[in-house]
Amino acid sequence: MKYDLHCHTKEGSLDARLGLVPYAMMLRQRGYSGMLITDHDSYRGYEYYMDMKGYGKLPHMLDRFVVLKGVEYDTRDAGHVLIILPDGVDCPLFEKKGLKLEKLEKIVHKLGGIMGAAHPYGNGYIAVTNTRLYKKNPKVVECFDFIEVYNSTLNKEKNAMAYALAGQLGKPMTAGSDAHSVLRVGTAYTDFETRITCNDDLIAYIREGRQTKPVGLFHPGLLKKKNPVIRKLGIVGYWLYNKTGMVIRTGARNRGLKNLNFKR
Repeated sequence: MKYDLHCHTKEGSLDARLGLVPYAMMLRQRGYSGMLITDHDSYRGYEYYMDMKGYGKLPHMLDRFVVLKGVEYDTRDAGHVLIILPDGVDCPLFEKKGLKLEKLEKIVHKLGGIMGAAHPYGNGYIAVTNTRLYKKNPKVVECFDFIEVYNSTLNKEKNAMAYALAGQLGKPMTAGSDAHSVLRVGTAYTDFETRITCNDDLIAYIREGRQTKPVGLFHPGLLKKKNPVIRKLGIVGYWLYNKTGMVIRTGARNRGLKNLNFKR
């Protein structure tokens, strides 16, 4: 059963250019059973899906296509983290970027969810292995429930390093396209032995340590050759955008922690 476990929609991610419905339709046409929406610090893409479903506006082709609810969270000190909560469990706090990894882990697990390292050997600060936290203490990655070992935005070498990390830690492996546009849709999936129909199924499967098969359909055209200076400026710009967002959301984040009975 093929599922893309890293998907961005234009309804939920500012940098995504593909809508949820055409995205899901493309995956369904390519034999996928489902997708996990992982918009940046936002559940808006999934909420849009639920609205469309509730009003009966989804194409019939998607009747048996599974759309799961997740989020790609910007931590303060450990890059991007994929979070999956149980069905019926909501946590608006995960739409307020800026929690530290240690606190994030406690909250996710207290709520019965799981979390994984997104593109652990990716570019810049968004990858956990590039952070000061990891360089100071590499064992911090042991807190993850799974490791994304294939991400279509990265080259073979970086994905191979992620695969090796998951093997060393004995963690379940996942793959996702990290698609923000049509180009990468259908280029990666996680193959499960049984059908996953909801978040609870996915969480149980990962926690049980059952076999997953991460598959990447890599081809050189996926990786655009950018000028190193432009790439660096892009990383710095995104860093500034996120750091500013973290500061702006400090009050809302602290209120969210208070509501969960967590200290700041």
